Formats: sequence, structure tokens, C-alpha cells
Amino acid sequence: MTVTAPAADPQTNERSRRGSRHKAGRQRIGALFIAPYVIFLVAIFAYPVGLAVYMSFHDYFFAAPGAIVERPFIGIDNYIRAFESPAVRQSFGNVAIFLVLNVPLTVVLSLVLATALNAAIPFRTFFRVSYYVPYITASVAVVGVWLFLFSGGGLVNNLLGPLAPQPSWFVNSTLAMPLIAIYVTWKQLGFFVLLYLAALQNVPKELYEAASMDGAGRLRTFMSVTVPGVRSATFLVTLLATITGANLFTEPYLLTGGGGPNGASASPVLVMYQEGIQQGNAGYAAAIGILLIVAVLMLAGIQRLVLGRK
Repeated sequence: MTVTAPAADPQTNERSRRGSRHKAGRQRIGALFIAPYVIFLVAIFAYPVGLAVYMSFHDYFFAAPGAIVERPFIGIDNYIRAFESPAVRQSFGNVAIFLVLNVPLTVVLSLVLATALNAAIPFRTFFRVSYYVPYITASVAVVGVWLFLFSGGGLVNNLLGPLAPQPSWFVNSTLAMPLIAIYVTWKQLGFFVLLYLAALQNVPKELYEAASMDGAGRLRTFMSVTVPGVRSATFLVTLLATITGANLFTEPYLLTGGGGPNGASASPVLVMYQEGIQQGNAGYAAAIGILLIVAVLMLAGIQRLVLGRK
């Protein structure tokens, strides 16, 4: 016995074709809208990283426009040189010290301050603006204030008197990088406070009411309700602070005169600038940059495993 399939409804087929055309049209419009951002990513990120990888495997140096130069392929020699360089190893150690101090301080202080500013306190708007002002202030102006405060004859040393460190703060190989970490934490705190303030708006008020009814105190409520409620923001803050810290350049360059004393505050980006721009070893500087990218990606992956999981 042969079973005949029912004939397709012409109206159904027509609706299906219209739906397919409509979907294809929406996809083309969507692709058109995201095209500028894709071009931006390619021009600002993908192309420079690809060029840096190419440069790192060549004896690359900058030449005058139009000049015919040879940049021979040298394999991993630049990477071997970077691994063997005491200055490069020291710079990565310096930025590790910076991140160990800066990232926890940033997370803890910004969350505590955001929680306080989220409550109904007097002059709340004033305090929110006050914490954000250093972030938008030009680094050169703020650096001048800090140099005045922590120089050898500055205000802080005058207040401390005989307790002031010798040598002074930014020329002290032990204190230079920790003080830079504190400076960066203070300057960028307002931005991360805003991120946490936005995240706190999404924490259900019912959870705080339930904690209050259960007799939880402020500390218990903070640890059991606020901290888990802003976990996604904590991951974002940690990631952004790590990326920003790994790209540290302006602060040691201005505060310590180029990574001093004796490279104690030099960062990998500062060493890249010194080698690639000042010394003309662009291929070697590119290799340092690729190593820094790999290190940051590894840190981001670890943070994703620790903080990003549900």
C-alpha cells in the first residue's frame, strides 16, 4: 500500500519564503551595523598584534620612509634574548608586585566605598563625584602633586620627621613600586566604584530584607548578600585592573624618571619603550610585548576559572 504525502500548502510555502528573506535582510542590516566596530578591532588590535608577532621574529628596526632595508628572519632569538635579560625579568617581577598590591586594593576598596555610597548618607552625590575626580584629572597634574608630597623635602617627610624613609619614597628601590601601586589604586578608584554602584542596583532588595529578618548584622549581610550579588562585577573589575596594571607606563615614567632607581619600578611596557623607541630595537621590543600579552591572557584565564564560574 502506497502512502501519499499531503500536498504542501502554497500559502505556507510563501510565508516561509518571506520569513527567510526577512531574516536574511535583518542579518545583512546587522552585519552592516557591526562592520565599523569590526574594522575598528582589525585596525586597532588585530593588525598591530599581527605586526608585532611578525616583528618579533625578525631583526626589525625602524627606517626612514621609502628607504630599502633588510630585516632578516632570526627565529626566536628575540625571545631568547628577552628571557635572558635581567632588565626584562626584573620588569615582569616589578609588575607582579604591582598587581599583587593594586588588584586586591582596587577590588576591596571600590566595593566597600560603593556599598557605602549606595546607602542613604548625607552628601552622597558629592562623595561620588569626589572619588571620580582623580580618574578624569590629567596624570601629569596629579603626578606633580604626589611628587610634591613624597619628595625628599615634601610634606609627608616633613610630617614623619625622623620616621621618613631614607632614601626617600620614589628613589627607594623597596618603596617605589608599592607607592606607585597605591597611587594608581587611588587615581583609578572612582571608575571601579561606578562599576560596583551599577552592579549594586541589580542586587534584589528582598535579599537584604531577608537577611535583616534573620538577624544578620552589617558585616554578615555584606559577605552573604552583597559580595555574591556583585560577583560578575568583581570579575570585571579584577580583569580590568589586571590589564591596566600590566600596561603600566605613565606612572613609573613620570614618578621615578623612567623606572628608577636601578630599574626597581620599570614595567615591561616601559622597557619596550626604551628598547624599541629609544634604542631602535623594534623586533626585540615586540617580543617583550608578545610575552606580556601571553602573560596577561594566562592571568585572565586563571581569573576566569576562579571568579567567573557560577
